[in-house]
Amino acid sequence: MPNITRLHHVQITVPSDRVDEARAFYLDLLGLTEIPKPDSLKARGGFWVLLAGQEIHISLEDGVNRAQTKAHIAYEVDDLDGWRALLAGKGIQTDGNAPIPGYDRFEFRDPFGNRVEFIAPLPENDH
Repeated sequence: MPNITRLHHVQITVPSDRVDEARAFYLDLLGLTEIPKPDSLKARGGFWVLLAGQEIHISLEDGVNRAQTKAHIAYEVDDLDGWRALLAGKGIQTDGNAPIPGYDRFEFRDPFGNRVEFIAPLPENDH
């Protein structure tokens, strides 16, 4: 049987008229690194970022009610409280999630309605 070997990329979408705002959020605020898109896909717009060897494709899509979806990316972070404070300082509301053993986490919506989760492993003695 053939095997799935790894996750290649995740794709999220933003409205086509908000690409500059998306770059500011994902590159400047979250600190992700933009990587070049192949020439064959540049005409579609959007941009790609790289995080720890994994690609996130931020593409354009209009007419989507992102606020209704449970689909999301979960980013593992090293300072959950620091991120919560940084996001709150930017006016981004965070909400708690149902617990997962061994992890603390929260979620928020990016400025385009995409659901985002930040998750951090609990110290070994908290398991």
